[in-house]
Amino acid sequence: MLKLYYAPGTCALASHITLEEVGAPYSAERLNFRNNQQNSADYLRINPKGRVPTLVTDNGVLTETPAILAFLAQSFPQAKLAPLDDPMAFAQVQSVNSYLCSTVHVAHAHKMRGSRWASEEGSLADMKRKVPETMMACFALIERDILKGPWVMGEQYTICDPYLYTIAGWLESDGVDMTKLPKIVAHRKRMEERPAVATVLAEEKAAA
Repeated sequence: MLKLYYAPGTCALASHITLEEVGAPYSAERLNFRNNQQNSADYLRINPKGRVPTLVTDNGVLTETPAILAFLAQSFPQAKLAPLDDPMAFAQVQSVNSYLCSTVHVAHAHKMRGSRWASEEGSLADMKRKVPETMMACFALIERDILKGPWVMGEQYTICDPYLYTIAGWLESDGVDMTKLPKIVAHRKRMEERPAVATVLAEEKAAA
């Protein structure tokens, strides 16, 4: 059985939703970030990066959201969460998820994780001030050029959708004006109408 390690409010939500969507038998274990559980010796033996998500499978451990989402789509093709029979279309799905991982998530991380890139207080403060601008720029591009609607890739729900939903959930706290992103707001509403999303949100809230 698959086992997901997650923490509320993190990008692990995308993997958690996808596990529910594909109907996989799995368990989910919450890590307490406030107690620094992600850096405990027990967890670092599982994921030396000390981050979430981590997915433990019968064939080994997977980290990084795009890899986990692709693995789930390929392992449970009956869920039809990716165009697995079309190399170009699947690469386009991966392109979206890579952008969310390598650019958008990193822009958000400058608010609370600036010490990864700088140590001077002035630099950290400057990074924080920049977050509303950089996140708005990222999501303006997504709104205009990436989100085809009603789902990210168009008519078909894919592994891009829980990932976009997860990161878009940080926008208000990042100081982004949501009135300028009507397609993102509509996507969020559609996501929250899905039974898998409601189930996972309730589970994570109960575990918090």
